[in-house]
Amino acid sequence: MMLIRFAMTSPSLFLLDMMAQLDEVDHVLVPRCEAFVPGCDIFEDPVHSRHASLTAANRPVKQQHHRAAHFSSNPPLDFAHIPKHIMYNFARARPLARAVRAAAVSIGMLRKLQKPLTLPARNWETPLKRSVVQQRRGLAIHEYRSAALLESYGIGVPKGGVAESGAEAEKIAKDIGGEDAVIKAQVLAGGRGKGTFDNGFKGGVRVVYSPREAAILAEQMIGHKLITKQTGAAGRLCNSVFIVDRKFARREFYLAILMDRASQGPVIVASSQGGMDIEAVAKEHPEAIITTPVDIHTGVTDEMARNIATDLGFSEQCIEDAKDTIQKLYKVFMDKDATQIEINPLSETTDHQVLAMDAKLNFDDNADFRQKEVFSWRDLTQEDPEEVKAAKVGLNFIKLDGDIGCLVNGAGLAMATMDIIKLNGGTPANFLDVGGGATPEAIRQAFDLITSDPKVTAIFVNIFGGIVRCDAIAKGLIQVVQEMNLKTPVIARLQGTNMEAAQKLLNDSGLKIFSIDDLQAAAEKSVQFSKVVKMARDIDVGVEFTLGI
Repeated sequence: MMLIRFAMTSPSLFLLDMMAQLDEVDHVLVPRCEAFVPGCDIFEDPVHSRHASLTAANRPVKQQHHRAAHFSSNPPLDFAHIPKHIMYNFARARPLARAVRAAAVSIGMLRKLQKPLTLPARNWETPLKRSVVQQRRGLAIHEYRSAALLESYGIGVPKGGVAESGAEAEKIAKDIGGEDAVIKAQVLAGGRGKGTFDNGFKGGVRVVYSPREAAILAEQMIGHKLITKQTGAAGRLCNSVFIVDRKFARREFYLAILMDRASQGPVIVASSQGGMDIEAVAKEHPEAIITTPVDIHTGVTDEMARNIATDLGFSEQCIEDAKDTIQKLYKVFMDKDATQIEINPLSETTDHQVLAMDAKLNFDDNADFRQKEVFSWRDLTQEDPEEVKAAKVGLNFIKLDGDIGCLVNGAGLAMATMDIIKLNGGTPANFLDVGGGATPEAIRQAFDLITSDPKVTAIFVNIFGGIVRCDAIAKGLIQVVQEMNLKTPVIARLQGTNMEAAQKLLNDSGLKIFSIDDLQAAAEKSVQFSKVVKMARDIDVGVEFTLGI
């Protein structure tokens, strides 16, 4: 066996969870000490956990992996002379065992050396992991775009159109028959029907009974921010409204297709109780939820789709239409690199039509290069302006609710950094990965983003100098702190190439940059500084920090 050494001091709890849910992993072992295989590092990419790269003698070998990683090196590594008592494995996987020519007996020997930390395949969550999972990003598009896309695949949707003014809304209402229609504020947030606009107008989804009423309501919505439980107090700007013919459902169902990490593929989630909060249904009536994993090679077969339609309770007249709709939805899912298609409700109308009455579609951000049309529908007014700004300069930034700013290179190290802040009683203010290009300009852009949040009381910089030199990072950090005249304490942990020179530069700068080698100590200091600054702000006094406290 061999040790897999990660480019981080402490493995991320989020990474452990992802590894534990791979089919190949029986259990996870966390080494209590570091032991290295000379010339061999395996760096795990936590965003795409099935992709990895292996370096031998510091020479990267680019590889592509699918479902399970297969590792190789050049020149070949000799594992025969590595003492077995210093060998630990991070995640025991069959492909990895084959790569190092390890037999089952070797894995058995490993079990005797150290008691494994066994993680359940599901429902293993920390508060931090939940907050990060909820922040996962993908492209979301407006309902009118979703309806048009589904209609182009032959899926039934109510007749309607999008309007950007009261006059346009009135015309569309006339065109669709206007005496019984629904007008919907086009805002990328749930709970629109119960939301309130910043002008006091209530309800982002309303029934209208005349074209003139459609115009009046549209003018109350367009140009105003809709505030819902999902948007928070800031709300989101409504730039348009979607007016559709009002349909009366004989039956309402819920149907979604999404990527499922546990089954490593698409899964269809359906329920006979549509038109309501599916999470409430799952909690109160779990037996009403039908979950069907899809083999990505065979797709949704006629039999599978027909069984789902029958189990949901479509009438005999609609079974075949419902089957076709399910298969067409899956085709959209695959063709467009979707990560989620949610239809709630999927209705059988009184005249036995099968219609997607409301559609929510999300797409994989990594597919933008081949989904040009879909990504041209992105509405940047519906996204966090700071995250949009970060993306434009090549930074991976997600704003969170804490008060300790984080600047890290590498998503895995960023996750580990947030984990250890949380474990020490602090709360991260952001996820910020500057990637391999941790240049002075990238650091400046990152600091601009972090310091724009008034809640930030300390900044934790955690950089692994593999591709970049730590002394270059230190110079950039000093320059940025000087130019910004930053008063917020900065805790810097720079490890890797030229780290001694970097530490000297930081210590000699005379700035409020505290260089700390140990990850745990750096996290503790960040939390302590944050608490001190927060207390000072609460009583409206200033606070100064100097080296050596």
